[in-house]
Amino acid sequence: MPATDADRELGFATASWGRRIVALFVDWIVSTLAVIGVVGLEDYSDTGNASGFIVLGVFVVESAVGTALVGGSFGQVATRLRVVPADGSPRNVDPLRSLARQVLIALVIPPLVYRPDGRGLHDIAAGSAVVTLETFRSVRGLA
Repeated sequence: MPATDADRELGFATASWGRRIVALFVDWIVSTLAVIGVVGLEDYSDTGNASGFIVLGVFVVESAVGTALVGGSFGQVATRLRVVPADGSPRNVDPLRSLARQVLIALVIPPLVYRPDGRGLHDIAAGSAVVTLETFRSVRGLA
Protein backbone atom coordinates (compact mmCIF):
# COMPACT_ATOMS: atom_id res chain seq x y z
CA MET A 1 0.00 0.00 0.00
CA PRO A 2 1.48 3.39 -0.95
CA ALA A 3 2.27 5.85 1.83
CA THR A 4 -0.19 8.69 2.27
CA ASP A 5 0.61 12.28 3.29
CA ALA A 6 -0.63 11.43 6.80
CA ASP A 7 1.75 8.44 6.97
CA ARG A 8 4.64 10.63 5.92
CA GLU A 9 3.74 13.24 8.55
CA LEU A 10 3.67 10.63 11.34
CA GLY A 11 6.55 8.58 9.94
CA PHE A 12 4.60 5.30 9.79
CA ALA A 13 1.13 4.01 8.93
CA THR A 14 -1.51 3.52 11.61
CA ALA A 15 -3.71 0.42 11.87
CA SER A 16 -7.11 0.15 10.22
CA TRP A 17 -10.23 1.05 12.18
CA GLY A 18 -11.72 -2.39 11.49
CA ARG A 19 -8.90 -4.14 13.29
CA ARG A 20 -9.09 -1.68 16.17
CA ILE A 21 -12.80 -2.38 16.59
CA VAL A 22 -12.17 -6.15 16.64
CA ALA A 23 -9.50 -5.60 19.34
CA LEU A 24 -11.94 -3.49 21.36
CA PHE A 25 -14.60 -6.21 21.07
CA VAL A 26 -12.11 -8.86 22.27
CA ASP A 27 -11.10 -6.63 25.19
CA TRP A 28 -14.73 -6.07 26.19
CA ILE A 29 -15.51 -9.81 26.09
CA VAL A 30 -12.40 -10.63 28.17
CA SER A 31 -13.23 -7.88 30.68
CA THR A 32 -16.80 -9.15 30.96
CA LEU A 33 -15.63 -12.73 31.48
CA ALA A 34 -13.14 -11.56 34.13
CA VAL A 35 -15.91 -9.80 36.07
CA ILE A 36 -18.19 -12.84 35.76
CA GLY A 37 -15.31 -15.04 36.92
CA VAL A 38 -14.84 -12.96 40.06
CA VAL A 39 -18.46 -12.20 41.07
CA GLY A 40 -20.26 -15.12 39.42
CA LEU A 41 -22.86 -15.05 36.67
CA GLU A 42 -25.79 -14.66 39.04
CA ASP A 43 -24.31 -11.64 40.84
CA TYR A 44 -23.21 -10.18 37.51
CA SER A 45 -26.78 -10.44 36.22
CA ASP A 46 -28.28 -9.08 39.45
CA THR A 47 -26.20 -5.90 39.50
CA GLY A 48 -28.02 -4.45 36.47
CA ASN A 49 -26.40 -1.31 35.05
CA ALA A 50 -23.64 -1.40 37.65
CA SER A 51 -22.15 -4.48 35.99
CA GLY A 52 -21.46 -2.45 32.84
CA PHE A 53 -19.52 0.13 34.83
CA ILE A 54 -17.56 -2.61 36.59
CA VAL A 55 -16.65 -4.13 33.21
CA LEU A 56 -15.67 -0.65 31.96
CA GLY A 57 -13.37 -0.22 34.96
CA VAL A 58 -11.77 -3.62 34.36
CA PHE A 59 -11.35 -2.74 30.67
CA VAL A 60 -9.63 0.58 31.47
CA VAL A 61 -7.24 -1.00 33.98
CA GLU A 62 -6.47 -4.08 31.84
CA SER A 63 -5.81 -2.10 28.70
CA ALA A 64 -3.79 0.63 30.45
CA VAL A 65 -1.55 -1.91 32.20
CA GLY A 66 -1.17 -3.99 29.03
CA THR A 67 -0.33 -0.95 26.93
CA ALA A 68 2.29 0.25 29.40
CA LEU A 69 3.88 -3.19 29.85
CA VAL A 70 3.66 -4.95 26.47
CA GLY A 71 2.50 -2.25 24.05
CA GLY A 72 -1.16 -3.19 23.86
CA SER A 73 -4.25 -4.51 25.58
CA PHE A 74 -5.12 -8.21 25.43
CA GLY A 75 -7.37 -7.57 22.42
CA GLN A 76 -4.72 -5.54 20.63
CA VAL A 77 -2.05 -8.17 21.20
CA ALA A 78 -4.47 -10.90 20.04
CA THR A 79 -5.26 -8.98 16.83
CA ARG A 80 -1.58 -8.15 16.21
CA LEU A 81 -1.87 -4.44 17.02
CA ARG A 82 0.37 -2.36 19.26
CA VAL A 83 0.33 1.14 20.74
CA VAL A 84 3.53 3.10 20.16
CA PRO A 85 4.66 6.61 21.00
CA ALA A 86 3.82 8.89 18.07
CA ASP A 87 7.37 10.22 18.00
CA GLY A 88 8.55 6.76 16.90
CA SER A 89 10.68 6.09 19.95
CA PRO A 90 11.29 2.39 20.70
CA ARG A 91 9.81 2.46 24.22
CA ASN A 92 6.27 1.68 25.38
CA VAL A 93 3.81 4.43 26.21
CA ASP A 94 4.43 5.39 29.85
CA PRO A 95 1.85 4.22 32.46
CA LEU A 96 0.29 7.64 33.14
CA ARG A 97 -0.23 8.41 29.44
CA SER A 98 -1.51 4.89 28.93
CA LEU A 99 -4.10 5.33 31.70
CA ALA A 100 -5.14 8.76 30.37
CA ARG A 101 -5.52 7.26 26.89
CA GLN A 102 -7.78 4.48 28.17
CA VAL A 103 -9.92 6.85 30.25
CA LEU A 104 -10.46 8.95 27.12
CA ILE A 105 -11.42 5.82 25.16
CA ALA A 106 -13.96 5.00 27.90
CA LEU A 107 -15.54 8.41 27.31
CA VAL A 108 -16.30 7.21 23.71
CA ILE A 109 -16.20 10.60 21.95
CA PRO A 110 -12.38 11.00 21.64
CA PRO A 111 -11.95 7.86 19.47
CA LEU A 112 -14.70 9.12 17.15
CA VAL A 113 -12.86 12.38 16.44
CA TYR A 114 -9.64 11.68 14.59
CA ARG A 115 -7.00 13.16 12.31
CA PRO A 116 -6.19 12.10 8.75
CA ASP A 117 -3.28 10.03 10.11
CA GLY A 118 -5.82 7.78 11.90
CA ARG A 119 -5.09 8.97 15.44
CA GLY A 120 -8.10 9.82 17.60
CA LEU A 121 -8.14 12.52 20.25
CA HIS A 122 -7.19 9.88 22.83
CA ASP A 123 -4.01 9.07 20.87
CA ILE A 124 -3.22 12.73 20.27
CA ALA A 125 -3.59 13.51 24.00
CA ALA A 126 -1.39 10.54 24.95
CA GLY A 127 1.15 11.11 22.17
CA SER A 128 0.53 7.61 20.83
CA ALA A 129 -0.55 5.74 17.71
CA VAL A 130 -2.02 2.28 17.07
CA VAL A 131 -0.05 0.29 14.52
CA THR A 132 0.09 -3.24 13.16
CA LEU A 133 2.63 -5.69 14.56
CA GLU A 134 4.66 -5.36 11.36
CA THR A 135 4.86 -1.57 11.70
CA PHE A 136 5.61 -1.98 15.41
CA ARG A 137 8.58 -4.19 14.59
CA SER A 138 9.93 -1.71 12.05
CA VAL A 139 9.46 1.23 14.48
CA ARG A 140 11.33 -0.77 17.13
CA GLY A 141 14.04 -1.74 14.64
CA LEU A 142 13.15 -5.46 14.88
CA ALA A 143 12.21 -5.98 11.23
